[in-house]
Amino acid sequence: MGKVGSKEKIRRFLLANIGRVIESHELQAAADGAVQYSRRLRELRDEEGWPILSHNDSVGLKPGQYLLREKPTIKERPHFARSISAKLRAEVLDRNGFTCQMCGATPGQIDPETNRKVRLHIGHIKDKSLGGKDELSNLRTLCSTCNQGAKNITAEKPSAIWLLSQVRRAGRDEQVAVYEWLQQKFGAARG
Repeated sequence: MGKVGSKEKIRRFLLANIGRVIESHELQAAADGAVQYSRRLRELRDEEGWPILSHNDSVGLKPGQYLLREKPTIKERPHFARSISAKLRAEVLDRNGFTCQMCGATPGQIDPETNRKVRLHIGHIKDKSLGGKDELSNLRTLCSTCNQGAKNITAEKPSAIWLLSQVRRAGRDEQVAVYEWLQQKFGAARG
């Protein structure tokens, strides 16, 4: 009998815990500590259509909590290759300045959602399930937290004019927070 992979272990664990809120550390333990347990969980949701809820789907769940409400129905799903070339990955990372395009986090910073070092992923702007392609114009860098929450959305980056209008409308404390973040990200203004 062959070795059971982490995805199958997570599948079995979820089926044994239908209707119970599961913590991320439980999923990782069920996968024998596999680092990629969250990717396997997304594969179950996105590729196999499992009705696994997260804090993005239900206000009753906190970040790092998941719920398989009912036994999934077996249905044919399109299979997508998960192969973005190393060259294309490098181009996306370089173009995006090694920065998450949703929250601005950079590798090595501590993610306030997870208290772990930020890791960047390559994500699709228009999801493959909606017809998006593996090409530079449809790819962006995302941190793990934003990548988890970005499933199947097509939000465009805001324009400079819109972004400035939002900062101008914000209160003084929020403006100072934006200024401090920009100083931290880009260093002291040269002038």
